[in-house]
Amino acid sequence: MTQTVHVPLDSRAYDVVIGPGLLDAAGTRIAPLLHRPRVWIVTEERVAQAQLGALTAGLEASGIASETLILPPGEATKSWPHLTRVVEWLLDERVERRDVVVAFGGGVIGDLVGFAAAILRRGVRFVQIPTTLLAQVDSSVGGKTGINTSHGKNLVGAFHQPSLVLADLSVLESLPKRDFLAGYGEVAKYGLLGDAAFFDWLEDNTARLLARETDALAHAVARSVQMKAEIVVRDETEQGDRALLNLGHTFGHALESATGYSDRLLHGEGVAIGCALAFALSARMGLCSQEDPSRVRAHLAAMEMKADLADIPGDLPDADGLLALMGQDKKVIDGKLRFILARGIGDSFVTSEVDRADVHAVLSEALAGR
Repeated sequence: MTQTVHVPLDSRAYDVVIGPGLLDAAGTRIAPLLHRPRVWIVTEERVAQAQLGALTAGLEASGIASETLILPPGEATKSWPHLTRVVEWLLDERVERRDVVVAFGGGVIGDLVGFAAAILRRGVRFVQIPTTLLAQVDSSVGGKTGINTSHGKNLVGAFHQPSLVLADLSVLESLPKRDFLAGYGEVAKYGLLGDAAFFDWLEDNTARLLARETDALAHAVARSVQMKAEIVVRDETEQGDRALLNLGHTFGHALESATGYSDRLLHGEGVAIGCALAFALSARMGLCSQEDPSRVRAHLAAMEMKADLADIPGDLPDADGLLALMGQDKKVIDGKLRFILARGIGDSFVTSEVDRADVHAVLSEALAGR
């Protein structure tokens, strides 16, 4: 049983199809987009080993041939050298503007391949087939593409919408537990930023989600995608409302930078801890009740996730060091950090009116708990 969320962006509109077994039906879904029966797949080693055979078989069943480039796994792949490698490979393969490139992997592959598609011949179409929970609910939808640089995360990129997203829930069954839980950080974020009833549902269905029950995952992914699609349609290029999707990210990106974009802290883990810190800051500023940050951390803990700075292994910079890292964030405008804060669970907003001393105090308190 599949669900389809339509993203109505005029000539750039597309569907996000959610359900089990979609790799087997990939050819049927992708065929209507093709001018010739061939696609070019870019993936990474772990995904290729576990899932590439199913995808190519699903394409072949509809008479679609494929060529594949396999990259190393990990955040370091979102970089200039690998962007160059992807673009040069696609040019060597003589990919044309009317062709379709397939991004088959997690958020790293989706962001990198989407950016390559955006700049290749000034825009080639691409299909997202996200293989992690995080990518299914967040990075594969909305058209944000890009790479990291030595200055920070996602500082070079483009808005380039996919032509189709296939979110196959079956691939989540074999996802390592830590990767699955990291993706859940983005799911919880949607409830926290704009749907208190959804967050209630997440709390009530913790055991089912931890067990990766298909119907529970289907609801969690579909609701997350619906919320993101609604926000993207209102604000495709992040001039206003779309910034709400960065709840937890101002803190999270600084923590990722502090840990060297390494396995010490996965992106979704940084988002989860960042959401808890954003609610702690909101409570400190008197915007929400003191119970809300505790409720956020309690749910993350019930999901067996990282929820505090104490859960990050190794050394971290002091509060001043973390604040300096936050200053490199894309959300800085006229030198002022933009925060996504909350008046309560399900009621977030964007503001630059935050006292640096309050942020410093929240970080110092969190660091003291390590």
